[in-house]
Order: sequence, then structure tokens, then C-alpha cells
Amino acid sequence: MSKARAALLAFMLLAACDGGQPRVPDTTQQVGPFPAADRPVAAIISSRWSTEEARDRVNEAGEVMNKAGIKPGMTVADIGAGEGYYTIRLASRVGKNGRVLAEDIVADVRDTLALRVTRERLENVSVRLGAPADPRLPANSFDRVLMIHMYHEIDQPYEFLWRMRPSLKPDGLVIVVDANRPTRNHGTPPALLRCEFAAVGYAEVARYDMPSAGGYLAAFRPTGARPEPGTIKACRLN
Repeated sequence: MSKARAALLAFMLLAACDGGQPRVPDTTQQVGPFPAADRPVAAIISSRWSTEEARDRVNEAGEVMNKAGIKPGMTVADIGAGEGYYTIRLASRVGKNGRVLAEDIVADVRDTLALRVTRERLENVSVRLGAPADPRLPANSFDRVLMIHMYHEIDQPYEFLWRMRPSLKPDGLVIVVDANRPTRNHGTPPALLRCEFAAVGYAEVARYDMPSAGGYLAAFRPTGARPEPGTIKACRLN
């Protein structure tokens, strides 16, 4: 690779990863301990759930965004963004007055997505590197936080959800799309999802069957005060 090409690549990554708001906060505060998930945690096996062409044929992203109430001007986080299927479509939906923050915990995946964002000139998108137990989202910033086909891969769900809560605006929602099957089989039973969110102070406000997305969609809103980590009890479904 020539020096000029290497410099251009570095500039493109920097622009996609660091340009614009929202910014990542300092999350060095030590809190906890949090309970461990009392169920299997699925391994991360791919940054792609299905091909984009197959997903568009059934209007997956369109149906999810419609049911999630995503509108122009909103600020949305795409957690576990992978190759950017939702990131790209969210950017179009929220428009030039909206913002999308795409986050992944795998650096190579983050970098590949940053290149795509730069190549497609998505000026309303930022790409960030998260941590396994902390999405590292700025406080009071998001109308919607999307977690698409990735919740079952979170190793410390109670800490993750606890740290994510402050990032939502007063009317903000967390949108989860997953398959209705055991976590070991890369899904999350709806009752288990509802229990784990409730343990950290979220209430389920809507749930829809989503065959086009391979499962269901559930929406959650924070309620009451964020619990102290030591008071959180792990869920267990027999």
C-alpha cells in the first residue's frame, strides 16, 4: 500500500469514527458488582445476520423502524451494528437533521463500517467502539436505542442495561429484535428478556411478532430510579 493511500485510509477512518455528535463519555467509574446472567450466553459468530438483499426483500428494516416509531430528526443508537445494515437505513430515515451512532465491540468490524459510512457519505452517522459490558453512550441523547439480533450475545446483560439507561431521553425507548428460542441457540425467550430488563428498571411497553426479522420486536422504557447494582437479582426461567 502506498503512503498516500495509507494516509487517505487513515483520514477516512478518523472522519467516520470521530466526526460530529454524539460524543462518547468517560465511563471509567467503577460500580458493581452486578449479577451474572443465569443462562447461557451465545458466542459472537458473525457480524451479519443475513444478506442485505434477503432482508430488504421482506422489508425487514422498514418494518422495524415503523414499529419502533423512528422519524426524521431523531437521534438513534445502533448497538452491535455489524456491517451496518440498520445503520445505513437509519441514516436515511432520520435524515440530515437526525443522528445515528453505530457501535460495535469488534474493532475490525467497527473499522469496516466506518469505511462504508465514509464511502457512502453519511454525514449524520458516527461509528464508535463499545465495550462488552458498556455501550459507552452519552447521557440523555437518544430517542431510540436499537439492539438487533445481538442481545443474546451480551455477556453481562445487567451491567450493560444499567450503564445504557442514562443515555435515553425522557421519552426514549430501547428496541430489541431477537428470535424466540433459547439463548444458547442465538435467541432470547420474550419472558426472559422482559425479566432481565425489569431487573434493571425497564418496563416493556410493546411487543410484536416480526417474521420478517426472524422473531419478535420488543420496546422498553426506563421506569423509576435506576437500581443500585447490589439490589439487582438475576432472572432464571425453568
